[in-house]
Amino acid sequence: MNIIIINGPNLNLLGKRETNIYGDLSFQEFFEQLSEKHPSLNLEYYQSNIEGELISKLQEVGFTYDGIILNAAAYTHTSVGIADAVAGITTPVIEVHISNTYSRESFRHVSYLAPNAKGVIVGFGLQSYELALQSFLS
Repeated sequence: MNIIIINGPNLNLLGKRETNIYGDLSFQEFFEQLSEKHPSLNLEYYQSNIEGELISKLQEVGFTYDGIILNAAAYTHTSVGIADAVAGITTPVIEVHISNTYSRESFRHVSYLAPNAKGVIVGFGLQSYELALQSFLS
């Protein structure tokens, strides 16, 4: 089973930025733990701060992979282009967020991606990714 995690802007700073919200573990450390926990899966990870690169990656994997776990970060609330990319591919996408976006600023309460996603998981820290992964395994 081929699953890719795609992270958007500023998530390369996990473990360093706003640790009170995002925790002190880097995403690379978390990804290594997740990969070790699921050795039978082909897990990949991609991160970009650039909207167009995220769209290109979605289009690249969106017809051949078994699942996409997408944390578009701030682009969730602003990018019609990423929403259109999710709508245009056949691979199911789970939208995830580390923090509870509904307990934060009101602009974070809107997701352009959610209507085109298989599901949305918010507020469980890095465990949100594990929950999304489990949804593909069941």
